[in-house]
Formats: sequence, structure tokens, C-alpha cells
Amino acid sequence: MKYNELTEQQKKNLLIDQYEDKKKSFGDIAKEVDTYANKLRRDAIKYKVKIRDKSEAQKNAILSGKIDHPTKGKLRSEKTKQKIGMSVMNSWDNLTDVELTKRKDKARENWEKLSDEEKQNMLHEANLAVRKTSKVGSKLEKFLLNKLLEDGYHVEFHKEQTLLNTKLQIDLFLPKLNIAIEVDGPSHFEPVWGEQSLSRNKNYDNKKTGIILGKGWVLIRIKQVKDFSKSRAIVMYDKLKQSIQDISNVFPESDNRIINLGD
Repeated sequence: MKYNELTEQQKKNLLIDQYEDKKKSFGDIAKEVDTYANKLRRDAIKYKVKIRDKSEAQKNAILSGKIDHPTKGKLRSEKTKQKIGMSVMNSWDNLTDVELTKRKDKARENWEKLSDEEKQNMLHEANLAVRKTSKVGSKLEKFLLNKLLEDGYHVEFHKEQTLLNTKLQIDLFLPKLNIAIEVDGPSHFEPVWGEQSLSRNKNYDNKKTGIILGKGWVLIRIKQVKDFSKSRAIVMYDKLKQSIQDISNVFPESDNRIINLGD
């Protein structure tokens, strides 16, 4: 069968069957029907056949065994991992609003394709993770804790005793410097679990702020807008460490003891 001998409808049917349904590449199809890949791509666009992006094309090639996974089985140094992570972070930060919208729409589309059972399982796992985080701390909290300890700071982590006669906890506390550090995830400033939950969290945070300032301590609030990534966490720790050093050099006046850091 030669591609040039087919009718327009047969060409369209061929592309839908081989490219869309069977996930073959234009190059593979071209070899079978005695034509070239760019011709098929142009016709696919003309017939409104959805063209796969690079990520989808690579995924299909890996699944078919045509190429090896680019990272599977490869060991990288921490320096290399950090460099890659910083590159990815900068790439995301520099996305335009249009590109961000496209990615959000794609994620929403993928969610809608899931079965009800798959959605329920994912929501269940997410709820378990939230409950666990409330008890043992978020990834960012634990990352900052470990970095502070590595740098020789005395740190108290999630200790209720810090705030006497209350059930409130401070995420990270530096007792020698009188610095309280709070890591606020999205549920502290967005209605992730509903407006009532958001209002309760805000009241909780306001009460904690009053107690901390009332003790004469400095409060550093870290607003975690995006999901945890090691590269972003390193950048945040650099900001936090600089703030701690500034406070160590000159302890701020009473009306300037709240420091807000955002990612």
C-alpha cells in the first residue's frame, strides 16, 4: 500500500488508526506506506488529528522499547541533581500565564480520565498524607530542620511545651536565639479544605502569633505556595539562614519581629 495512492478519507483513517489509536510514530508509519514523516505530519494537522507533544512521544517510544529510559538505572551526584532541580525550578518560574494555564488544563484533563475508584484512592492517600504531615511535619519543615542542625543550630521541633498552657506547637524553634519559625502550607491561606477550615487555621495562626510575640520572640513565617522540591527548598533555606544571621547580629525592635518569607 502506497500512501500517495490513497484517497483523502483513507489517508485520514490511516492516520487515526496508526497514529492516534496504535500510537505509532510518523516515521514508522511512513516506512510502511512508502512516504516520508513530514508529509504525514502535515496531513495529520490538515485532518485535525491531535499531534502528540514531545513528552507523549518519548513515553510511547519508551513503552514500545524503541528507546531506553533516559534516567532509569543512572546514578547522579548530589551536585548534578541539584543543578537539574534548579534548572527545572527556573523553567517553571519563567512559564507564561498561557503556558501555566495549558499545563493546568492538561492536569485537569488527566484527572477527569481517571475512574471513580482511582479518584477515591488518590483522595484517600492525600488525606492520609495530610494527617501524617500534621503529626510529623511537612517535607519542607524536615528539610529545614536537617539543614539547621547541619549548620550547628540548636533546634526544637514541634514541641508543645514551647507554648506553655496551650496545645499550640511551633514548627521550628531556636531557643538560644528566641526565633520561632512557622512553615505555612496552602491550607493556611487558601480554602483547600473549605472556608470553615481556612477560617479555623487563620484563627489558630493569629493566636500563635500573639503568643510568640508576647514572649518577646521573633517570628519567621515561611509561606509555601508550591509543592516541595529540593531545589526550591535550598533557595528557601538560604533566605532563612540569612534572616537568622541578621537577627543574631541585631535583634529587632518589638514592632519589627515578624518576618515573612515566601517561595
